[in-house]
Amino acid sequence: MEEAAELANYLPLSFKTPKEQEYIEFLWDAFEMNYTNGKYQFAFLAYHMLTMSFVYFNIWQIKQTEPGDFEKGLIGFGRDEKTLIEATSPFAFSIVPERTMLRFLKLIACDNGKIGTYVKLVDDRNNSAHPNGNIYFSTPAAVDIKITEILRVVDEIQRHSRPVIERCYREFLLKSHDPDEREYSEASDQIREALIHANYMSQRDIGVCLEYNLGDLREFDEFPSIEALHQQLHAAYGNA
Repeated sequence: MEEAAELANYLPLSFKTPKEQEYIEFLWDAFEMNYTNGKYQFAFLAYHMLTMSFVYFNIWQIKQTEPGDFEKGLIGFGRDEKTLIEATSPFAFSIVPERTMLRFLKLIACDNGKIGTYVKLVDDRNNSAHPNGNIYFSTPAAVDIKITEILRVVDEIQRHSRPVIERCYREFLLKSHDPDEREYSEASDQIREALIHANYMSQRDIGVCLEYNLGDLREFDEFPSIEALHQQLHAAYGNA
């Protein structure tokens, strides 16, 4: 179960509402309780729900940072198109079947082969959740193998998301470097609220921001204040 905790590094550090945070905490509690008590099949169900939440958060970041690409990805969604465009929370994506929602990952260059692997995890969850008389995960070893597979998938999706996170961070630096123009005068508050909270950023996302190369921003007259904001991110989160 120790390895399973790694998924937390891919989930948001801050949520839009207390209800969203409560939901994620509930899933973690359900996973840990069922794993500890030997109910491994139910532990897998909770862990898969956490994983799909991670996927929704990533798709939300695409929606926020690359809205044009997101709208192109809606081709074929028919009656759900308006709801998805107007969504105010990543959890609104749950109106679409998970298998279908995974198609959005093509927007971050996940090919059909990879998406097929992700869909297989959904199928495994569906099989586990149906009253078919089968206990697919009856030992800790069985569920641990699946957890290892899930974490590999999560890390793969995260790596594909890197360009989106970099674009998001670049826009943040350009819009937030001036204390007189941004929402919060204190840099730490601006980073916490306008970057991390507003974009459902995880520890892994912040890692991408910390590694961001400021080279292409040196042409701006405001570069010193941009660099100062970037340094503030390092000061606050560089040792996390």
